[in-house]
Amino acid sequence: QVQLVQSGGGSVQAGGSLRLSCAASGYTYSNIVMGWFRQAPGKEREGVASIDSSDTTIYADSVKGRFTISQDKAKRALYLQMNSLKPEDTAMYYCAAVPSLMSAIRPLAVYEYNYWGQGTQVTVSS
Repeated sequence: QVQLVQSGGGSVQAGGSLRLSCAASGYTYSNIVMGWFRQAPGKEREGVASIDSSDTTIYADSVKGRFTISQDKAKRALYLQMNSLKPEDTAMYYCAAVPSLMSAIRPLAVYEYNYWGQGTQVTVSS
């Protein structure tokens, strides 16, 4: 069982930055893929970025060059640094995890993940 507890988020003007954190616990898997997802009102949840146990990362095209996913494996912490934020980045953001190799899954696909954080709101105003 994996527990994920999120922190961070908030409101910022366009062009600003925010950092999300996700503390993971309760697992002993050596291979685990962790990701960030978001869901805007009236839209489906979508993958933003993911990272595996080897620090291989993948990003959605919409956030490439602006967002950075990282992890501190010793602390079992996942981060999402979001720069150059746009109003269209406004959404509820979720961290998620699945015990797997990244090569075995579609790492930005919602259905691949079976553990989820509680969500945190990010609002970007123009």
